[in-house]
Amino acid sequence: MTTLIEVINHGPIRELRLARPPVNALDTELCRALITALNHAMNEEVHGIVLSGSERIFTGGMDVPYLLRHGEDKHKLLDSWQAFFGAARALAESRIPVVAALTGHSPAGGCVLALCCDYRVMARSVDPAKPYVIGLNEVQVGLVAPEGIQRLMRRVVGPHRAAVLLAGGQLVSAERALEIGLVDELAEGAALVVETAISWLQAQLRLPQQPMLQTRAIARADLHEAMQPEHIQLDRFVDAWYSADAQAALQALAARLGKR
Repeated sequence: MTTLIEVINHGPIRELRLARPPVNALDTELCRALITALNHAMNEEVHGIVLSGSERIFTGGMDVPYLLRHGEDKHKLLDSWQAFFGAARALAESRIPVVAALTGHSPAGGCVLALCCDYRVMARSVDPAKPYVIGLNEVQVGLVAPEGIQRLMRRVVGPHRAAVLLAGGQLVSAERALEIGLVDELAEGAALVVETAISWLQAQLRLPQQPMLQTRAIARADLHEAMQPEHIQLDRFVDAWYSADAQAALQALAARLGKR
């Protein structure tokens, strides 16, 4: 297993920890490593999965500077986005429960991955003045959130609130995310986030398994539908990447990231 994903077994529960410093930015290799790790878990005696990140950050989302380096190579860009949406789809289609242990900030792609999980536990920042945030801020960086991704947000916060958050590209604090249902539970610090995620899974695994899994599959049918290619329209998404507005916003973001 690649070191981009650290594998930690907690009995029948497997923790998959994103491990691409400094912010677990999602490039093609990391997304494909996650798909491979999820497939391994499906093929082994694993009953539940915890997807975690680093302390203070789950993942910073897609690696925009990396994607911009693809330049005009549309094939490479398409390949990178296929890897990301493939990772999200693998989570959405997991046959066993998956909990997102949001160990810190979870913007954009990080929020998408979390929305594809069964349950979301997020860390509460030790500094109230600097809360951890989560959300789909694609508009702020010049991108359009595809219909499938918008469906993910609607199913947890409702249509009107989702529309307001998505159109404004808003990120919300962990505390606000709990209030609106974007996350299910808060915990103090990264270690307790993972511990809480494991506890939730353990409770699920104590239930009669076939009724639980079959009920889960019915309840998540809309999630599977949302991630189908016709609701992502990847070719259109990639074409929009090259628009003047998108490129200006993306280049500005890359410049800000480069100064940190």
